[in-house]
Amino acid sequence: MAHISIVSPVYQAEATIQKLVEQVTAALQGLTSSMEIILVDDRSTDHSWREIQQTCALHKHVRGIRLSRNFGQHYAISAGLQLAKGEWVVVMDCDLQDRPDQIPILYRRALQGYRIVYGSRRNRQDHAAKRVFSKAFYALFGYLTETRQDASTANFGIYHRKVVNAIISMEDNIRYLPAMAQWVGFESTCVPVLHDARSAGSSTYNVKKMLHLATNTIISFSGKPLRLVVQGGLLLSSLSFLIGCIYLAGYLTGTIKVAGYASLIISIWLTAGLNIFVLGVVGIYIGKAFEKIKGRPLYIIDEVAGNG
Repeated sequence: MAHISIVSPVYQAEATIQKLVEQVTAALQGLTSSMEIILVDDRSTDHSWREIQQTCALHKHVRGIRLSRNFGQHYAISAGLQLAKGEWVVVMDCDLQDRPDQIPILYRRALQGYRIVYGSRRNRQDHAAKRVFSKAFYALFGYLTETRQDASTANFGIYHRKVVNAIISMEDNIRYLPAMAQWVGFESTCVPVLHDARSAGSSTYNVKKMLHLATNTIISFSGKPLRLVVQGGLLLSSLSFLIGCIYLAGYLTGTIKVAGYASLIISIWLTAGLNIFVLGVVGIYIGKAFEKIKGRPLYIIDEVAGNG
């Protein structure tokens, strides 16, 4: 059994795989002689899998997994966690923005009695739009889930075997590692780590993918949107009743002699729009429940490279 496992989801990263393995190996040599690196190819369309195979042939402590299609980053992470054997598991991106030389900082902090140690990116090198979206998402996610969220943390962190086993046992068909790790509990903390710009290529997370991830995560980990819809409906009903009483009083006293066309049209469009919105929110939850009932696997492994 390895002492430390590294799990890294790979997508369109043929230029960084060799560097990643070399730098991670160098960083771990001062910590343990029992290590493994698991690279999970999320069905890249470039030559990432070929690079992973070649790397596995050169390094016995490297294992490669190729999924049958592109399932998404957090599903690839789940596949890696399922196969990781280490007492401690480090999850990091493959683009070298998560610096391998920061792993010892996470590990030493974990040895002080923590089961989870997140890397807090104080000098985040992502482009401005991604940073703004991240802050907005974490603020909204924290509000809807009524939890404390930190936009400076993401997947990069070290997790004890107990934490990994607990996350694996979760049967949620929507996977988002930071939220799942927070939900399972255990002692956790954050430590500042350095964060680099991408060494090659560009991020594959566009606005559409980020919005899809945000919607799925919020729906999976929070029922507050439904409660907000109910509260909004009650507020609208109260306002409608109050306005109705005002108009009725005006009609009885003769103040209002002709019914207002504008108020009628506005009320119709307002109630119709709210009805559609409420049905949409409820429909999303029903749709996610339907996906869960189907019981499909979270991911499918196509090929495996390396020992183990």
